[in-house]
Amino acid sequence: GLAYTVDVPAAENAAAGAKDVYLDLAQQPTFGSVSHWDREQMMAVFADRGGDPEREGKRDVFDPLLWRAEREGEPAWDGGPGVGRGRPGWHIECTSIALEHLGNGFTLQGGGTDLIFPHHEMSAVQANALTGQPPFAQHYAHQGMVGYEGEKMSKSKGNLVKVSVLRREGVDPMAIRLVLLAHHYRGAWEWTAQDLTQAQERLERWRRGLSTDGGPDATGTIAQIRAAVADDLDTPAALRAVDTWVEQSLATTGD
Repeated sequence: GLAYTVDVPAAENAAAGAKDVYLDLAQQPTFGSVSHWDREQMMAVFADRGGDPEREGKRDVFDPLLWRAEREGEPAWDGGPGVGRGRPGWHIECTSIALEHLGNGFTLQGGGTDLIFPHHEMSAVQANALTGQPPFAQHYAHQGMVGYEGEKMSKSKGNLVKVSVLRREGVDPMAIRLVLLAHHYRGAWEWTAQDLTQAQERLERWRRGLSTDGGPDATGTIAQIRAAVADDLDTPAALRAVDTWVEQSLATTGD
């Protein structure tokens, strides 16, 4: 009773009487508890992120697809009693995989900020419908999008800065890591050549600071690093703590 069917239009080359299956969000009070977005925010991205708000017959524009009936030329297999041949929707695949291998109420769900809605929202609400025991995940961590030359870096656009290419060009992997750690994981940022240059200079300065004979006591620095990382993975603050120690170390040599 938590799901309902929608007839597949004849023009979509499906078998006679084929039906798609959707979750009825009106019966799911936890919907929205992952993203905390309002309906206007949801609608702004829903269609671009795999949703079908224009589908006729849906009870609510956001009801997620659970099972897509077989169309000619599409992959399909037997879905069992009541649904016939077809394939699962994107969100329910991840719900099922997580419940099977992690169990309900696992610790952390992660991904890019573009997965907050609808993917993580729908994965969670579907799990709540299946188990009746929210939450699906105890915590969520969403990585900010990385841009390049004014656009979001993505495989589909082909505008990727690949670690493998940087390595072939002789870039020190530690410098690449410093570029990434210099930005808080939740914030969006853009990769630039200047970022890499600054990271390379920072790494060289760190190495000079570590090569001095002795250096200041690092107990306080280690405590600062641990506190920063424990505070929502604040890696930029952790790097600044190392910077301060390095400056103190180099000051003893007059560098």
